[in-house]
Amino acid sequence: MPPRPLPRLLLALATALALAGCDSAPEAAPGWVPASGAATPSTAPSVAVRPSPSRVPFAPGNPRGGATVPAEARAVDTSHPTRVVGTGTPASCTSQAVVKAVAAGGVITFDCGPEPVTITMTATAKIRNANGPRIVLDGGGLVTLSGGGKRRILYMNTCDQAQGWTTSHCQDQDHPQLTVQNLTFADGNSTGEKTEGGGGGAVFVRGGRFKIVNSRFIRNRCDGTGPDLGGAAVRVLSQYHNQPVYVVNSTFGGAKGLGGSCANGGALSSIGVSWTVLNSVFSHNSAIGRGANPARSGTPGGGSGGAIYADGNLFTIRVAGTIIEDNHAREGGGAIFFVSNDRTGTLRIEHSTLRRNPSDGFETRGFPGIFFLGARPPTVVR
Repeated sequence: MPPRPLPRLLLALATALALAGCDSAPEAAPGWVPASGAATPSTAPSVAVRPSPSRVPFAPGNPRGGATVPAEARAVDTSHPTRVVGTGTPASCTSQAVVKAVAAGGVITFDCGPEPVTITMTATAKIRNANGPRIVLDGGGLVTLSGGGKRRILYMNTCDQAQGWTTSHCQDQDHPQLTVQNLTFADGNSTGEKTEGGGGGAVFVRGGRFKIVNSRFIRNRCDGTGPDLGGAAVRVLSQYHNQPVYVVNSTFGGAKGLGGSCANGGALSSIGVSWTVLNSVFSHNSAIGRGANPARSGTPGGGSGGAIYADGNLFTIRVAGTIIEDNHAREGGGAIFFVSNDRTGTLRIEHSTLRRNPSDGFETRGFPGIFFLGARPPTVVR
């Protein structure tokens, strides 16, 4: 596809900020798309020694984001839980207890004591589709669910007969409605998982509704090759009536050594799914595949969407009040890879900062770190 000319608004904005000394990225590394004049926090410090997930300060998201969060995207009230994991001590908060609670459904909280705790999962927690319609996991800012580098952490699939079919149109039903909030998902690994094409190192979702609030995703991964496989942190397929997945006040990576890696989508990946990302942070995530999509001859495919990989037909992505920086794609879209196959999809970036997201292979002219094919050029709002 021939490169698009640089939009005048974006050119003027980028030039002004560069003259102000804001763009410190070297010319050889594609830099950023500043979509606001909002103040940007300094780059997160490097981590010399791998921290325990539960000891990383729990302050997800971009506190200076400023994007309005609609009511349906806010945290769920969990003051009256359906069930509680733990009885007040770290030892009582086990993988078995989490798996049992998730299968039973409802509003789930944790009572693991007053200190941060990491629960290493010995099995993936799977949602039973009949045990909704609402399922909420609230870690209270103290709980890390860890895959131990060996397994996916959480799984929901309305079309998986093993989890029960609840309607005749599993690909488009309004339940279960899954919320994860005030949680850390660490060291999930879905490598080798083949159901629905794989991906989703920490969380895999198909069908119903899904949202993420006040949560962190660190060091998650999935298969390193594959033309359309992705989502080191989260992979989503199908949402009810194409309503968006909300990602609110959450962090993916956040510092050197904490990012996710996968063939595509070092943080998020989807096919035909809309996203609304508000006041969040994506950094140090990587798309490590090689050969793009469709895979070039002699390659295994992948390598696109350092932070976000989105493919399909009609879908939208809105990113507001969000920082996307220091992500990397071996092929296209160091920050965002967006391909609407029938050219009906749209991308909107509001009051956000994208910088230092190199794309080794290709990106859309005028939008550093982004590869985009859709209904019209991405909309950028200052």
